[in-house]
Amino acid sequence: MTREEQFMMEAIALSKKAIENNEGGPFGCVIVKDNKIVGRGNNRVLFDNDPTSHAEVVAIRDACKNLGTFQLDDCEVYTSCEPCPMCLGAIYWARPKIVYYANTRNDAAAIGFDDSMIYDEMNIEPDNRKIPLTNLCRTDAGKIFEHWFKKKDKTLY
Repeated sequence: MTREEQFMMEAIALSKKAIENNEGGPFGCVIVKDNKIVGRGNNRVLFDNDPTSHAEVVAIRDACKNLGTFQLDDCEVYTSCEPCPMCLGAIYWARPKIVYYANTRNDAAAIGFDDSMIYDEMNIEPDNRKIPLTNLCRTDAGKIFEHWFKKKDKTLY
């Protein structure tokens, strides 16, 4: 078994833990840096009553806490299923060097975790989506953006 397969088996074990403990759906994730697991997560949506407690998000939070950083440079993500749109966004913000996944999004859809509507919605203008996004107070909020833009001691990420 390759090292990648060994790490993937850890993620798959976490996906099993999620359903055995009734914490959430069958999803698990580990994050690896320098051949060591630095973050672990399984789906905890039901346990946490939090729709964002997906395995990848939980693992990213754990890894960032353990590494003392907000980015996962030089890290590898091993997830038991192709990331959903939310998790994919979190992964891109975390900036690991690679993502390995086992099950596909089509496999997930076949067991009731169908994200196709979200993928479709992303291509629709915000005010025409199933959950409309309505723009308010842009001028006031823009002042804060301008303040950030001019801030000399900011940390970019």
